[in-house]
Amino acid sequence: MPTTLTLKNIPDDVYERLKASAEAHRRSLNSEAIVCLESVLVSGRVSAGERLARARALRATLPKLKFRAKDIDAFKREGRQ
Repeated sequence: MPTTLTLKNIPDDVYERLKASAEAHRRSLNSEAIVCLESVLVSGRVSAGERLARARALRATLPKLKFRAKDIDAFKREGRQ
């Protein structure tokens, strides 16, 4: 069941950033505050080991291609044009 929370003494710069973010996302201040809190507190922290396991699993699904350093540099330059 939802609970009401009152925040006091919010620094002016934090308030202004929250207000600007709410406007950019077309939300109320209350809704934006909830989204911000959820993104920090409810996002589900992933351990370093699990993150590494996910990266290795993803890498295992990729085709086995070998790139040389000059190939990688060329791909980087191509993406910047």
